[in-house]
Amino acid sequence: QVQLVESGGGLVQAGGSLRLSCAASGRTFSSYYMGWFRQAPGKERAFVAGVNWTGGRTDYADSVKGRFTISRDNAKNTVYLQMNSLKPEDTAIYYCAARRRYGLGYSADDYDYWGQGTQVTVSS
Repeated sequence: QVQLVESGGGLVQAGGSLRLSCAASGRTFSSYYMGWFRQAPGKERAFVAGVNWTGGRTDYADSVKGRFTISRDNAKNTVYLQMNSLKPEDTAIYYCAARRRYGLGYSADDYDYWGQGTQVTVSS
């Protein structure tokens, strides 16, 4: 089992940047595929980015491609989401998630463990 704690959210102006971090407990962090999701008010939780065990394979939602970068540091049991050129429509609660099974997951149901979320607000 793994416990996840997100940090790094906040209020930023449009065009600005934030870096989210997700610290994981446990000794098996490197065996999990990791993902970032977000949920805006009144909307379903949506896939943002995913990364494989080694960090060598990543994928992104079309809405964030070219602006967001997911990475991981297995020595620090941490996954990151670098968010650049932020837009008001990026405003949401951002969640970190871990997946035990092989392969990147794109649905919330594909993931086994979740953090508590961190709020990102982008003002226009």
